[in-house]
Amino acid sequence: MIKRIDFQIKELLSMKKYPKKLFYKGDLNLLKRRKVSIVGARKAYPYTREFTLKIAKELSKREVAIVSGAAMGVDREAHIGAGAKNTIAVMGNSLDIRYPAVNRKLIEDIEKNGLVISPFEESFKPTKWSFVVRNEIVVALGEVLIITQADLNSGSMRSADFAIEMKKEIYVLPHRLNESEGTNYLLKNSLAKPILDIEEFASLFGEKKDKRDEFLEFCSKNPSYEEAVKRFKDRVFEAELLGEIEIVNGKIIVL
Repeated sequence: MIKRIDFQIKELLSMKKYPKKLFYKGDLNLLKRRKVSIVGARKAYPYTREFTLKIAKELSKREVAIVSGAAMGVDREAHIGAGAKNTIAVMGNSLDIRYPAVNRKLIEDIEKNGLVISPFEESFKPTKWSFVVRNEIVVALGEVLIITQADLNSGSMRSADFAIEMKKEIYVLPHRLNESEGTNYLLKNSLAKPILDIEEFASLFGEKKDKRDEFLEFCSKNPSYEEAVKRFKDRVFEAELLGEIEIVNGKIIVL
């Protein structure tokens, strides 16, 4: 059920104009957590996807909520790395529309276990300007902004502008020359800091919380790949990418 947020979110006071209305599905308690915003390219390099996942995962271990925009590429990896229970998705459309369609299952999972918010009323379809509004909300909610990949003329660079205007620190992944020219531009002009060690960066947000990992406990019993995917869905692919598990003869082994 779509509900309206009936209180002021203090982080959004840093926006040029506080949203007239905000709607949500999910757990508003996530707004009380420390939050970090992660954005970046829709067509992300494998390197970018891997380390976006790892950054989001390490922050979530410290009970930091990850804020992103539910788009393809970096946004998707940020939400998956955080886990639905630790993520806030800000939409550029109304909450009766799940866009992009390729992320429908991910968005539904966040609605049930995390938090999805939007400033747009029912039946509002995404537009170029609504994505700009979404991006400003994403940046405002986080203590800092992480951009893991960006072209010079991109929405992620507009997000960097928002962060600079809000006097928020910007962090980026280091990239090779002629790749991710937007983040390299930010580094060159001392507008961002590089993340050179994920553990060291994540430690800025406290120590890891010692919590039972239901997924890894399940996998320690060497279930079949099909059983794991049926129960945990994208968590299986994330764990394989992060090197937490290996699939041997159709069975899962915890590394």
